[in-house]
Amino acid sequence: MTRYGPMFGPDYTFLGVPACDWREPATYEEADVVIIGAPFDGGTSHRPGARFGPQVIRGTDYLAHDGTRPHMAMRVDALGADLTVKDAGDLEVFSGEIQRSCAAIEEGVGFIARHGAIPLVLGGDHTVTWPDVAGVAGAHAPQRISVIHFDAHADTGDIEFGSLYGHGQPMRRLIESGAVRGDRFLQLGLRGYWPGPDVLDWMADQKMNSFHMSEIVERGLDAVLDSAFEIAMDGCDGVFLSVDIDVCDPGHAPGTGTPEPGGFTARQLLDSVSRICHELPVVGMDIVEVSPPFDHAEITAMLGNRVVLEALSGMARRRKDGDGPRWKRSTPLLEGRGTSQQTA
Repeated sequence: MTRYGPMFGPDYTFLGVPACDWREPATYEEADVVIIGAPFDGGTSHRPGARFGPQVIRGTDYLAHDGTRPHMAMRVDALGADLTVKDAGDLEVFSGEIQRSCAAIEEGVGFIARHGAIPLVLGGDHTVTWPDVAGVAGAHAPQRISVIHFDAHADTGDIEFGSLYGHGQPMRRLIESGAVRGDRFLQLGLRGYWPGPDVLDWMADQKMNSFHMSEIVERGLDAVLDSAFEIAMDGCDGVFLSVDIDVCDPGHAPGTGTPEPGGFTARQLLDSVSRICHELPVVGMDIVEVSPPFDHAEITAMLGNRVVLEALSGMARRRKDGDGPRWKRSTPLLEGRGTSQQTA
């Protein structure tokens, strides 16, 4: 087997899971999830460096990179017994060529989805979500995939810095393309001072569902997620989850291109991702805007790694639950554990 591997740095997989080649479906025919990197940051408007995100997300962990990671609370091993995960390395993207890079990303992500695996894309800046979602929607059915989008910014700009393409515009390009419906596009964590009223008017015209941090604080995160889940599954078959790490307050994720104070805590983001992947049929995911040059003590890299692990663990728990009783987040950690309890 040959594969492109990483564009930057040494060739290692996400915490030691088996490698595969996205161009060769036989190398991942039994996989539930294929991790693939999209190390493109040519759409960044402020601080660059997210091209190095995929490698740090793959490798920032103090535990052994042994292809196994049992989740204490959910009682699944998403990298081992309960889910089959492989890593296809990075897609080849082209510095300074945004449309060519997006076409390559859409091709690779769509190919993986058409061959039966869930693509989990490590970005890169948020530009890559346009081809990520387009590839997944094309493999399933256009406008039958909803999007749940965590971000400080709406990313619905039109022309920014003289271009239609960049990390401030992917959500507008997606909706305009017809790949997804505006009224099944859900955004959580918005705050700050961009975009302006004209863009917000466009979003309202598309019937987007955008939850500002002030609303989340007032209503409570779980209540907002409950509303989002109901909307996301109304008339749609699956969900694409997009996580911009800057949804978190810069104190929890300093290593990102456009930090905005007043966001989620790391705990809120991890709980949200876990809930989504446990309770909803996720058919694709990306995590973007991890920029190692601006990180401190690997705070953001570690959070990015844990977002992926929580997502995979949620998927594994959903599968393990099947049609039976659903695992509850309130389950005491040690309930039912211990040799005497298991054999009683």
